[in-house]
Amino acid sequence: MSKITLIATAAMGIEALVAKEVRDLGYENVTVDNGKVTIEADESAICRTNLWLRTADRVKLKIGEFKATTFDELFEKTKALPWGDFIPENGEFPVIGKSVKSKLFSVSDCQAIVKKAVVEKLKHHYKRTTWFEENGPLFRIEVALLKDIVTLTIDTSGTGLHKRGYRAEQGIAPLKETLAATLVLLTNWNPDRPFVDPFCGSGTIPIETALIGQNIAPGFNREFVSQNWHWIRQEDWDKAFEEAEDLAKYDQALDISGSDIDHRMIEIAKGNALEAGFGDIINFKQMQVKDFTTKKEYGVIVGNPPYGERLGEKEEVEHMYREMGKAFEPYDTWSVYMLTSHPDFEKLYGKDATKKRKLFNGFIQTNYYQYWGKRPQKK
Repeated sequence: MSKITLIATAAMGIEALVAKEVRDLGYENVTVDNGKVTIEADESAICRTNLWLRTADRVKLKIGEFKATTFDELFEKTKALPWGDFIPENGEFPVIGKSVKSKLFSVSDCQAIVKKAVVEKLKHHYKRTTWFEENGPLFRIEVALLKDIVTLTIDTSGTGLHKRGYRAEQGIAPLKETLAATLVLLTNWNPDRPFVDPFCGSGTIPIETALIGQNIAPGFNREFVSQNWHWIRQEDWDKAFEEAEDLAKYDQALDISGSDIDHRMIEIAKGNALEAGFGDIINFKQMQVKDFTTKKEYGVIVGNPPYGERLGEKEEVEHMYREMGKAFEPYDTWSVYMLTSHPDFEKLYGKDATKKRKLFNGFIQTNYYQYWGKRPQKK
């Protein structure tokens, strides 16, 4: 198998988490940068990373990287890359782009030049003089310029990795599955402990928790664009799916529940959990956070409550944060983790967080407030 370079893209602030996931898959040659994790591996890593990465946005195949300050330079250096090794004669290869702090700032011009250079290279490779029909498998090329450094990649994922395939319905502002998994992986939860999401919405956090708890690969029930690529052996895909099946712990008992003030969201959450295969594992019920009570110990609460950013919501949300603080106060063995952009959350909740972490929910900068409960007694 030949060596390739992959780039797993990630939301700002969680690159180290993505890198840990990659290393847990057994890949040691890993570099962490802003918004991305670079992996040196072989072709089978395309299958395994797409299947297993819970917190990455997508996996891209790096074709080349170079400096370019003129369009001529961009054209010639793009044309010099081995496009024929990856794109078949009938391959569809649209070009998308972005440019940050670079002399070549016109994205549409950069896209057109890269497209032309790839066409010229493929004409030479396939000994053709006519135009390519592009009616075969998809190879979406991205030209990304940062401070005059050009990175050329082909997307291996297709639909973003947050699309797990279980979310049939969602609410107004749904949490991305990748961020939901991030929130869970940043806690001290393990499958032996109770887990509660008091603002469950369409059920994304509880479902991601169940996937983690039973070690089910998040991409197991979906397809990837690179499954249609001729140069990745079918046995590599088969092996990756078999490995995922073997490592899943379907009989792992879990205590996961979600609640929401909106009865319609509870019905949607139940439907999504059923679609994900957790219909009888996750317990959903309509409830306000102020009514939370439990006899259990050493549990974990994770929530993405309303932020109070919409007009007329602020006072209502602030009142709810106060009630939440009071509701959770008696449970000192429980750990609480809340994601919100509200600057006064700690004051309203009535307690300073043990730890805070900056995370982005889409384009909203939030803090992940972490309140660590007492540790279980060692047996």
